[in-house]
Amino acid sequence: MRFYKLISYVFHPLLFSFIGSFIYLLLTPKHIVKKQEYVLLLIIFISTYILPVFLLVLLKKLNLIESYQLESIEERKFPILFFIILSFMVGLLLLNIEIVQLLAYSFFGISLALSATYLLFYTKIKTSLHTLGIGGILGFVIIMSYEYQLNFNIIIAFLFVLSGIIAVSRLKLNAHQPNEIYIGFLMGMITQFISFQFYHSI
Repeated sequence: MRFYKLISYVFHPLLFSFIGSFIYLLLTPKHIVKKQEYVLLLIIFISTYILPVFLLVLLKKLNLIESYQLESIEERKFPILFFIILSFMVGLLLLNIEIVQLLAYSFFGISLALSATYLLFYTKIKTSLHTLGIGGILGFVIIMSYEYQLNFNIIIAFLFVLSGIIAVSRLKLNAHQPNEIYIGFLMGMITQFISFQFYHSI
């Protein structure tokens, strides 16, 4: 059980935006200098991890949530709404840096996936944010491989295995029903493809 908890903490949903951005800057052809990469990663880390953590701490202090795991749908609504807006704003910021537009549209994909997650709350489905996050990264790496004509097959295979480990961990911890695991993974991946279509249509 400790292993499953460790996996859930190491691959926390709040970290996936930063991880995806790091992978993008690491694997794709160099568009910007190293110093700019560090600044970009710092902005993304503060925006998508530090700010949401502060929000969760504040909500906990105000007794608006019972735990940082956001176990109920009601507890998830405001943080998800906050992250939808945050992801969209980060996407707009990156869009102004023309050399990382593909990364910008990845954030729009995240925002779209979270919007779908929010809508599903009204059907009493608590989508797994862990599998949504890893599904999004997997979809984005597939897109990068296609866009830049680079062979990322080993990385893609690894991410598929990691997706399975994360999914099993969430099930073993009784955090989600199987359908919530599958929905999260598919939404994370498919919304990246949808966003990529918009990227190529403009």
